[in-house]
Amino acid sequence: MRMRPTLSWTPTEDLPPGTTDPAPVADALGAGGVLVLSGAGISTESGIPDYRGEGGSLSRHTPMTYQDFIGGSAARRRYWARSHLGWRTFGRALPNAGHRAVAAFGRHGLLAGVITQNVDGLHQAAGSRDVVELHGSLDRVVCLSCGALSARRELARQLEEANAGFAPVAAGINPDGDADLTDEQVGDFRVVPCAVCGGVLKPDVVFFGEAVPPQRVEHCRALVREASALLVLGSSLTVMSGLRFVRQAAEAGKPVLIVNRDVTRGDRHALTRVALPLGAALTAVAGRLGIPVEDPTAA
Repeated sequence: MRMRPTLSWTPTEDLPPGTTDPAPVADALGAGGVLVLSGAGISTESGIPDYRGEGGSLSRHTPMTYQDFIGGSAARRRYWARSHLGWRTFGRALPNAGHRAVAAFGRHGLLAGVITQNVDGLHQAAGSRDVVELHGSLDRVVCLSCGALSARRELARQLEEANAGFAPVAAGINPDGDADLTDEQVGDFRVVPCAVCGGVLKPDVVFFGEAVPPQRVEHCRALVREASALLVLGSSLTVMSGLRFVRQAAEAGKPVLIVNRDVTRGDRHALTRVALPLGAALTAVAGRLGIPVEDPTAA
């Protein structure tokens, strides 16, 4: 029997309430050596919805799983039709104040690194360096047969040529770049094979139900070991891919601080949870530290 991945979480215990005081976050950052772990919530102010917050995409959308993707050509046609349409909007998203604040903290030497569960590339676009993309990036495509990597923009060009006139109106765009389309809208969308071997192409992202590469996990664990504190930004920590690092930090006696408006699966491990919008919270923290939050793309 095929098991579905964990998509939701319900608290089974009383969790400490959130606060609106960002001072503990500023104190931790001021001491330096903080490792950032970000989730979909940091990108909502860039127009990309999160999964589980108010109005999150899971209320209307079940993400593609790895098992479904490799299980049949119909599922892959549906995925690529929806993802191709979503990419047109997703690829135009710009970093917001939260991304810019994280980049500013990095430029001022306050961070031990950035791990993101997001696949949107917005941390890098804001100026952050050496970002670990835990779940990969939609900018890349990988062949499941020969392992060849290629740029998503090139695949987008090929899909445009193979599906001239494909322009349905999507009901919404999701954090994984997938657009909401009906089967009728997908129609007979044509999927493009690998240019090297003719194999099946997949975005270079970790689907639900797929494991994060072990070497990537170990790299993140090493970053946690070296950090003075862990700062979680915009993640519900529902899935183990991020929660394991919170547990690791807490077990090592390192402070865990969370900025997320809703309760998270990691709250019981946290020193505090700041229940504020990320852009406002991180801008306030930067102000306390005397760090300007600039838009490096403005020039």
